[in-house]
Amino acid sequence: MNLTGAGKIALIFLIVGALGAGYYFFGPNPHPVFNETATSTTAPEGGPSNATSTDNTASDDNTASSESSATSSGSTAFSYTAPEPVDGTLKGVVELGASGFNSFVVNIDKDKNWKLEKAEFGNSMVIENMASDYDIRVGLKKYISNMIDQGVNGKNIHFVVSSGAIKADVTQKIIKVLKDMGYMVNTVTPEEEGTLGLKCTLPPSYYNKGFFTDIGSGNTKIAWTTGGDVKSLETYGAKYYENGTSADVVYEEAGAKAKQVPTSKRDICFIIGGVPFDLAKEVRNGKERYTVLKAPDAYKLDKAKAKAGGNIYKAIADATGCKQFVFDWDANFTIGFLLGLK
Repeated sequence: MNLTGAGKIALIFLIVGALGAGYYFFGPNPHPVFNETATSTTAPEGGPSNATSTDNTASDDNTASSESSATSSGSTAFSYTAPEPVDGTLKGVVELGASGFNSFVVNIDKDKNWKLEKAEFGNSMVIENMASDYDIRVGLKKYISNMIDQGVNGKNIHFVVSSGAIKADVTQKIIKVLKDMGYMVNTVTPEEEGTLGLKCTLPPSYYNKGFFTDIGSGNTKIAWTTGGDVKSLETYGAKYYENGTSADVVYEEAGAKAKQVPTSKRDICFIIGGVPFDLAKEVRNGKERYTVLKAPDAYKLDKAKAKAGGNIYKAIADATGCKQFVFDWDANFTIGFLLGLK
């Protein structure tokens, strides 16, 4: 075939173009259309609404921190379904905890079956002694207004001060403001808080083989049923480092308390608290209510509070030999308080 000079040049460009396209689609880094192993960076749906979802398949180490990188390794699904309330009544509770105000709107029926309708968590900076009486009033009125908007009758709104928060000097100031506003303030001891937490979190069908743990900022509660009563113990909370307490001391005491859980009730632990919340975020599947935590050693924790809470978690796991810790996304000891009301 005889080609003119222009024809030869056109043929050369055609060949070069074909080679370039082949390399683009089939070379060492092929276009995603032809790459069956391409990974998606889209965050999974159903993650916690107040947390940034992390893609389980992402490989960019620069964007995944040691506390938030997600992995399903060491975690299994938990299939228990809590009974739904029938013809229940909406009740509200505001918790003054060691890190601020939290509020819950709960539907409770006559058989004490319950369902969380709305939860609001917020750091009011009250515990850090950075709020005035005016700030406290504004914050509380906001919570009250939100609950009324949800359909809660004003007489069914309650206030509870956690056992960890009661230790803070500023708490008495907050209680005074509440009383000045005309509200009853309920305080609980650590033992009562553990009992209320268990009644809210540990399903009755697990009373004979499980126990309850709440790793809070101010203290940790460990509880289990004994006969018709509840045995509740207190140990260090996840902010023990602020008082200069060593991790070894906390590990030993938390372990000693956990060893008091009867052997027959160490098959499973239902757990709540701030640090367990963060641990559960890494492996939560959609909007499931119950998430099985990974083993303590499977987490890489860098921040002080996370490391401290992880130390307590490990102490309890090591002392009891319990292999299944189930985090309840809806439970809170203040809901246990509501369940105890007539």
